[in-house]
Amino acid sequence: MTVNKNIQVAVADDHTLLRNALARLINSFENYKVLFEASNGQDVKEKLNKHIIPDIILLDVNMPDIDGYETAKWIYKNFPQVKILALSMFSDENIIIRMLRLGAKGYIMKNAEPEELKLALDSVLHKDFYLSELISGKIISGLHKDMDKPNEPVHLTEKEKEFLKWVCTELTYKDIATKMFVSPRTVDDYRNSLFEKLGVKTRVGLVIYAIKHSMVEI
Repeated sequence: MTVNKNIQVAVADDHTLLRNALARLINSFENYKVLFEASNGQDVKEKLNKHIIPDIILLDVNMPDIDGYETAKWIYKNFPQVKILALSMFSDENIIIRMLRLGAKGYIMKNAEPEELKLALDSVLHKDFYLSELISGKIISGLHKDMDKPNEPVHLTEKEKEFLKWVCTELTYKDIATKMFVSPRTVDDYRNSLFEKLGVKTRVGLVIYAIKHSMVEI
């Protein structure tokens, strides 16, 4: 009989009551288990350096000592396999975009419903990104502010353009490969090529580029 492996989650937030409540909630989700809790970035670093490594870390942006920005940057550099879901009470587009650029796979508000947290964790795990409609709107708003800045066009092949459009959907990379009639390895090649050409590090970065350059309809 096959036993489903629990998805290990870390919760980093300096507010003890909220952190404990989030941990209890996540533990109530099927196939999810909280591996550890942390009160700040230093705490996160110490645990990861001891090889206590989760699949996903729910990371508060505003923490004392070492905040979410610095922690996300450090995690992305040293433990890129850990997927970061940013957590905040603020929906400011500058904060959102900054966290995504530092390697976060998604962004969720502290006032989100439990169902949205479960959806966000599932999406970050299986689709490599999560943006709610509210957050997507904030990002688009922030990008529109920069539209008057001239940018040198980047040459993309037709296949790369097609791949970018599929990236902006809910499909997994495996599903995109099927849609494009190519192998998953070829899709990985498209993704890595675009990371290099566009100077981004995540699927979210690809989505932001596609939106900014009107490659997909809003």
